[in-house]
Amino acid sequence: MIRPNLRPLFILFLLAAFLFVAGCGQPREEASGAGSLQLDGETHLRNIRQLTFGGQNAEAYWSADGKQLIFQAKTEGMECDRIFMMNVEDGSVRPVSSGEGVTTCSYVFPAGDRVLYASTHLASPDCPAPPDQSQGYVWKLYDGFDIFTADPDGGNITRLTETPGYDAEATISVDGSKIIFTSVRDGDLDLYTMNADGSDITRITSELGYDGGAFFNRDGTRIVWRASRPETEEEIADYNNLLARDEIRPMALEVFTADADGANVFQVTHEGAASFGPYFLPDGERIIFCSNLADERGRNFDLFMINDDGTGLEQITFNETFDGFPMFSPDGRHLVFASNRNNTTEGETNIFIAEWVD
Repeated sequence: MIRPNLRPLFILFLLAAFLFVAGCGQPREEASGAGSLQLDGETHLRNIRQLTFGGQNAEAYWSADGKQLIFQAKTEGMECDRIFMMNVEDGSVRPVSSGEGVTTCSYVFPAGDRVLYASTHLASPDCPAPPDQSQGYVWKLYDGFDIFTADPDGGNITRLTETPGYDAEATISVDGSKIIFTSVRDGDLDLYTMNADGSDITRITSELGYDGGAFFNRDGTRIVWRASRPETEEEIADYNNLLARDEIRPMALEVFTADADGANVFQVTHEGAASFGPYFLPDGERIIFCSNLADERGRNFDLFMINDDGTGLEQITFNETFDGFPMFSPDGRHLVFASNRNNTTEGETNIFIAEWVD
C-alpha cells in the first residue's frame, strides 16, 4: 500500500496500509534474552523466527496449508513493490508478479492453485509517481490499481476489476467463494464483495470515509476492517478534497466489524489513533490489530488484541518502532507479522513468525 522510509518523523504512517517491502534469506530462531527477537512483555509470542533479511517486506499472508506466505517486497535495485511467495520451512522466495507497475495486497486462494493481488501494470509498466507530502502525510490511491488472479508462478493472469479508479486491498473467504475489496467506483472508498471469478459485485459499506483492509472470519459470516469516519465540517472537507486528488490522510483509523453482507456494523475501537491491519483470532471472538494508540507522539506502532465487543484491550508487542500486519496460521498456532526489530539499517522492515501463546 504505501512504501515506508521509517525516518522518525514519518514512522506514524510509513508502514501503514500501503507498505510494500522485500528481502530473502534463511529463517532463524532466537530465544528470549539479550540479543533476542522477543522483547520484554511479549508473553503471547514464543520462538520468533525472522524470515526476511534486508529491504522492505510486509503484508505476508498464509496459504491454506500453512506452508507458504505471499507478501509484497521492495529490495535494492527494485523500483516498485512486487509480489513474492515464500516457503516457510526453508525461507526460499520466488517472484509472482512481473515487476511491471506497482503491486499490493496479495492473497492465496484456499485450493492453492491461484493467487490474488492488485497491480497498476495495465495502466503503465512504470512505477507511479509518489504522492506530494508538502500538505501533510497522505496515501496515494493510484487509479491504475485493478485486481488480478494468477497461477502461483505468476502465469495465466486474469483481470477481475475493470471499473475506472482504485480497486485493491482484496482478500478471500476461507471457502474461496467470496472476495472482499476496497473500491472508489461509487465516489467514496467503500467495501465490496464479489465472487471468486469477479462476478456479482456488491457494495456493503456506505458511510462517508475510507473503508479498507478487510478480512473474513473463519466461517465467512463476519468481516473486520479499518475505517475513517470524518465528522466535523473541516474533516469532511479535507477528506473530500483529498479524495478528489486520489489521496487520503490516515490520521484516525478505527477497527470495525460487521456481518459478511455489511449488516450489523459495530465500531470496536474508539482510540482516535491510527489502527489498522485487523484480523480475527481463531476463536472468532477476539481481534489482533496494529496501532500507535500507546504512543503519545504517534510514531510507534505495536500489535494489540481486543475482544470483538471492544473490551479487554491488551498490548501484544513492545518494539520501539513498528510491528504490524498480523495474521494467524490456518491451524492457529503461529502468528506472522512485519517488524522493524533486529534491523541492520534504519527503515528496514522484515517478516517474522512466532508461536502463539494464549
